[in-house]
Amino acid sequence: MSSGVLTIGDLSKATGTKVETIRYYERIGLLAAPDRTSGNYRAYGAKDLGRLSFIRRARDLGFGLEQVRELLGLSDQKQRSCEAVDVIARDHLADVDRKLADLKALRRELDSIIRQCRCGTIAKCRIIEALAPIDPSNL
Repeated sequence: MSSGVLTIGDLSKATGTKVETIRYYERIGLLAAPDRTSGNYRAYGAKDLGRLSFIRRARDLGFGLEQVRELLGLSDQKQRSCEAVDVIARDHLADVDRKLADLKALRRELDSIIRQCRCGTIAKCRIIEALAPIDPSNL
C-alpha cells in the first residue's frame, strides 16, 4: 500500500480491533465505507484510524453502540455546546454505578454462602443447597 493508506489489517493492528468488528462497524454505519484500491482492497486513511480509535476507546469504557453513534455525531459539531455529551456520559456513569451496586450485592451474597460452608460432604454442602432449585414438593 502507498504511504498514508492503511489496509484493514493495518487498521486492525493499530487499534487492537478485530477485522470482523471493523467490517461490522462499517455495516452499521459507525465507520464510513472506505475507498477501494485498484485491486478492490479497502483503503483507510488517518481519519478512519482516528474514528476507529474513538469508537474503540468509547467501547472500552462501556458505552453502547447507540451512545457511540451519538457521541460520534456530536464530535463532528465542534462549535456546539458539550452539554449533550455530558448528559450521555453522566447517564453511562449512572449505569456503571448501578452495575457496581449489583455486583457488590452479589459479592455479599456469595461471601455469605461460602462462609456457611463447613467443608463436609456434598450432601450437606450449604453452597449446593443455596444454588439448588426450589423443591416443588415443598410448595
